[in-house]
Amino acid sequence: MPGGRIELVSLTKRFTDVAVDNIDLEIASGEFFSLLGPSGCGKTTTLRLIAGFEQPTAGKILLDDVDVSAVPPHKRNVNTVFQSYALFPFLTVFDNVAFGLRNRGLPKPELQSRVYSALELVKLRSFEKRRPGQLSGGQQQRVALARALVLQPSVLLLDEPLGALDAKLRRSLKVELKALQEQVGITFLYVTHDQEEALTMSDRLAVMRDGKIVQMGPPTEIYLQPADTYVADFLGVSNLMPVDVVSRGPGSACQVRLGESVLTVNHGGENVPDHAHAVIRPERVKIEEYSSTGPNRVPAMVERLVYLGSATQVFLRLAAGSDVQVLLPNDGSSQEHLAQGTPVQAYLAPDALRVLSGGTPAIDVNAVAADTDVSDMLHAR
Repeated sequence: MPGGRIELVSLTKRFTDVAVDNIDLEIASGEFFSLLGPSGCGKTTTLRLIAGFEQPTAGKILLDDVDVSAVPPHKRNVNTVFQSYALFPFLTVFDNVAFGLRNRGLPKPELQSRVYSALELVKLRSFEKRRPGQLSGGQQQRVALARALVLQPSVLLLDEPLGALDAKLRRSLKVELKALQEQVGITFLYVTHDQEEALTMSDRLAVMRDGKIVQMGPPTEIYLQPADTYVADFLGVSNLMPVDVVSRGPGSACQVRLGESVLTVNHGGENVPDHAHAVIRPERVKIEEYSSTGPNRVPAMVERLVYLGSATQVFLRLAAGSDVQVLLPNDGSSQEHLAQGTPVQAYLAPDALRVLSGGTPAIDVNAVAADTDVSDMLHAR
């Protein structure tokens, strides 16, 4: 469907505190765009402003170049899918999907055609006579999507729609949701705190903090080139190590001191202070025999191993004192030499390291490691 271009111009919303702080943002027609951040960062308030459920304190909301800042929700060509789904328990699947069309007074043949088309989109055509209580959580989510899509909005707003589902179902439905968006071709604005969902589905995403956009771009760019420690730590599991920059080379290359080791870093050294953080993703750390020699190798001790099925998560304590996580794929190669207390060398490749400013991580990595969904976070990329 054509249209669906969103533009936010100096958008601000104040309650007691500032919830959305002077945001400028453009979302292209037909784009799958995600707002990502922890609770209280302003992402849901931004969505509610676009939907019309909240009025901006300042700034403008443009939909297809038309200022809709003062337009009531029912007159904006957008629709919203919430985490709770909000289905009518006493209506059938067909009647739930048809509810909005009946309010518009459509002729019965057109109404039936559009409802059946929407149910075909979400693969629930044979469930039309069931009630929500007879459906699984994933099926209820699809009904909510069909009810929103049947009204043919130019923009679909999704507020953590997979949040109430279990991890396995979330993994399968996020693939279906992206495929559905590509099929219908309308603009999706997706709000989530789950970085794996944002990385998997988005054409672009914006990481938010304290009502501001910290970094925006394609998922690969933000994952591999985080702007600061907050973004690096929020978007997937990161190993953040305090370092001192000892020399700066050409471009963004530099050398840093980590304990007694001097490491070469290929990225990020041009604009950071002398006291900064080096970051490397768990899948880029290599564990070698303790006798290994060469640059960018740091002595370490194996503290713990966690079997995740497709991979093994290894916790290392570097001689410099930093804790580092490593993700080893279970590809048949032997890991018998790794056990708690084993001395090893951690190889931190120069092209895998970045030096970043910012001293406040988004989350506690050690706390994340104990979370039941840790495998989701580690497989973000």
